[in-house]
Amino acid sequence: MKRVPETQQRVKFYQTGTFTVGNRLLDDARRTVQASVERSNSLDSGHRACQGCGEALGARYAVDAALRAAEGKVISANATGCLEVFTTPYPQTAWRLPWIHSLFGNVAAVGAGISAALKAKGREDIRVIAQGGDGGTTDIGIGCLSGMFDRNDDVLYICYNNEAYMNTGVQRSSQTPPAARTATTMAVGPEPGNEFNTGKSVPLIAMAHGIPYVATASVHDLHDLEYKVEKAMGFRGARYVEIFVPCPLGWGSNPGDTIKVGRLAVECGMFPLIEAEHGDLTSVTKIRERKPVDEYLKLQRRFAHVFKPENSGQLDALRAIAERNIRKFDLLATPEDAS
Repeated sequence: MKRVPETQQRVKFYQTGTFTVGNRLLDDARRTVQASVERSNSLDSGHRACQGCGEALGARYAVDAALRAAEGKVISANATGCLEVFTTPYPQTAWRLPWIHSLFGNVAAVGAGISAALKAKGREDIRVIAQGGDGGTTDIGIGCLSGMFDRNDDVLYICYNNEAYMNTGVQRSSQTPPAARTATTMAVGPEPGNEFNTGKSVPLIAMAHGIPYVATASVHDLHDLEYKVEKAMGFRGARYVEIFVPCPLGWGSNPGDTIKVGRLAVECGMFPLIEAEHGDLTSVTKIRERKPVDEYLKLQRRFAHVFKPENSGQLDALRAIAERNIRKFDLLATPEDAS
């Protein structure tokens, strides 16, 4: 299993002078879409996302990467949710590509329909992406999504995972982590917050369907995010990319800490970055300097209660989840990985 894909250049701190998405000493071909004057700005200014919104950042880079890979010929279907609401308050829109709004749970089917229509017209040059949040993807839309995978429809599905139904009031979704406080999993009682041993992993479900490409990404590493979206666009058939997008409003984190929260989620083992092709795991992003789970959780008020002495068992259980992820995906870097 490769740690870093052969065609991807590892970005080092000295090349950028920052942990964000600088480009000073990178090869021209490895610079981000946003570093070029030819960028498409698919998601333009004027949208109404909250300060520090990870979803707005993730969508801008993901869709621009898809546009670059398809030479600007992309149609997007978008499920109801935060991304749809803050980008298209009637009669305005912040999108600069053909964009179609679907219901909460059928965006995969709408995307499949667009793809079928293009195929019937002989337009293989135009590509289709479908976008949704974790609620519209893992809960309401899981049936349509599974159908898209089963038929191997030529659609790239991008899930922006902020771990709850943020648009409707921060209710629990099946991607909400255990112990997290939401409007429907209050931090009260002997086991406050969301229940343990619930939820689902859509990347693993997608892998079980054997579709051509599956990947996870995070907004803290935009080079990796762009690389995976562009790689996904190089396949035909059903593809799935899940992007970790911290939500300051729903998580109770500082808007200025969005990148830090995303980085810590990956470096503590709570959100593994992986790639899979045709059902087989092909690549993982190794953790070079592992961070404590507590450091990640303390940045979010939704986990404040787990640090109370009476809830120490919940904190230990969350640490155990990270341990399982690290073992399952072999996430820790070795000296051989550094060479």
